[in-house]
Order: sequence, then structure tokens, then C-alpha cells
Amino acid sequence: MTHARSRSLVWIAVLGLLAGAGPRAQDATQFGLHLSEAELTAVAGRVRAGRSLQPASWPDGARVAVALSFDVDNDTITIRRGNPSIGAMSQGEYGARVGLRRVVDLMDRHAIPASFFIPAVSLILAPDMVDVIQASGRHEFGVHGWIHELNTELDAETERELVRRALSYLEQATGTRPVGYRAPSWNFSPNTLSIIRGLGFLYDSSLMADDRPYELLADGEPTGMVELPVEWILDDAPLMNPRGSNYTPPRELLQVYLDEFDKAYEEGTMFLLTTHPHIIGHRSRIIILEELIAHIQAKGDVWFATHQQVAEYVKARAGM
Repeated sequence: MTHARSRSLVWIAVLGLLAGAGPRAQDATQFGLHLSEAELTAVAGRVRAGRSLQPASWPDGARVAVALSFDVDNDTITIRRGNPSIGAMSQGEYGARVGLRRVVDLMDRHAIPASFFIPAVSLILAPDMVDVIQASGRHEFGVHGWIHELNTELDAETERELVRRALSYLEQATGTRPVGYRAPSWNFSPNTLSIIRGLGFLYDSSLMADDRPYELLADGEPTGMVELPVEWILDDAPLMNPRGSNYTPPRELLQVYLDEFDKAYEEGTMFLLTTHPHIIGHRSRIIILEELIAHIQAKGDVWFATHQQVAEYVKARAGM
């Protein structure tokens, strides 16, 4: 029996124990207290960070790679939740009607390529977004689920079908087959890696084990799949809800992004930012991107790239 097969069977056994009526199931919120060393290793090892894919240098001698991405969720989350409030949907519609154009205009004004991760339903509801994004010919489309579903709440077959359906729809709508996947809400299930590998994706951008690109491991085995890691501190959604308890004024959030970039520049690594057109696209918030781009360009020695370009580059440099 292979090492990976053995670890998978241990994990299946753990799930069975937790679903049962024994002592372990009585305290499910702290089930880790009851696991053996082998079970702990199996749980942690389902999907893990492998070798760093940080290259010795970036193209044209650039000191840092900058990968800007936009999750075009619009009103998909509101609809998915089963309570499609007209007001909430109108907030999402702002992304398609105003925010996206404002974001794309800014990127194109500076000739910066960006990656747009889109739930298929967003394009169904606003198909003209394809032309807005494609006009310059420099941007990338990535898969972001069917309707911003939560993968961990789905069985494997349902999750696979939704990813397959989303991939097919984006390919049909854009004329190009996406090679990048980002789990909605970065909600990565135990089945997600197997599903996206099976569908031939080049890279994932949902996990958080590093600041640099790395290879994903599945049950301890290298997969050949590139991970371009994200982080909640480099996402506008958690801190930009004016009705939330953690609201941060735009210029304060800008300082976080500036500090993150400056440290990436100092280290010679990668700066990857995730924002949402229906959030960052508002007038008082687009200044975050305007001032961030000005700061980055003033530094110089920067490679602006799509996620696909970064993934292809680091994979080739690593001989994968």
C-alpha cells in the first residue's frame, strides 16, 4: 500500500469515528483532542504546502512580482444564501454596473495586467462584463465557482459538477479555457484539490501557507500544482463593510497594502492582492488602488503579471 493511500485510509477512519456515537463525537468542536498521532498527521496532511517555488529572479531582473486580482462576486452570494434581498442584490449589481469599469479603466490606464476570478452566475447576470475585461487583451479570467458556493458544505460529486459547469461556462463566454481556480470564500474542501487537478487547472489561489508561490501536496505527495497564496489581510472584503464590526477606513487599509508591498519588495518575493469590484470600485475606495499603484511604480523593478503568468513562470523555473 502506498504512503498516500495509507494516509487517506486513516483520514477516512477519522471521519467515520467523528460521525459515530462514541466518546469522540460527544465533543465534536474539539475533536482534535482525541486523535492519535497518525490521525493528526492524516488530518493535517490532506492538503499541505510543499516546496517553495520562489524563483531566483523574476523576468527582466524585476525585484518583485505584483499580481493584482479581482473577485467579481457581485450579487451571487446574496442569491446563493436563499434570501435574495433586492437591496443586497443592488449592492452587488454595483460591481457589474460601475465598479468593474472603474477598476478595469484604472488597470488599463497603467497597462497593468490583472486576473479576474468570476462565479459563472455573475456572467450570466451581466454578460457584458466579458467585453469590459477583454477589451485590452491583457487580463485573465479565472474560475471562482458557479454561484459562489461553499465547497465544504457540498459532497464531492456536487462540488465537481459545479466546478466543471463553471469552467465550461467561462470557456464558452470568454472564448478561452481558464487555467486558474480560486475557491469561493477561499473555502477549500477535502475534495477540492483532487477535483481541480482532475479538470486540468494549472494553479490554485485559495490557500495561505506562504507569501511566495509553492507546490501543493496531497496526502504528502507532490501534485505539480502551483499555489499562489492569498491572505485575509490582503483582501478588501473583511474590513470594508461599513455595517460590520471590523470596518477600516480606506486610507488605513491602504497603509496595510503599502507595508505588505514594501516588505515583499525588500524580500524580493511576491505581492498578491485580492479585491472586489463591488467593494473597491466605489469612489472613496478606488483611491486605495490608485495610490498603491503609484507607490509600486515609483519603486521600479517590478513585474506586473497575471496569476497565470506567475504560475507558468515559477513552474518552468522549477522544472515542473
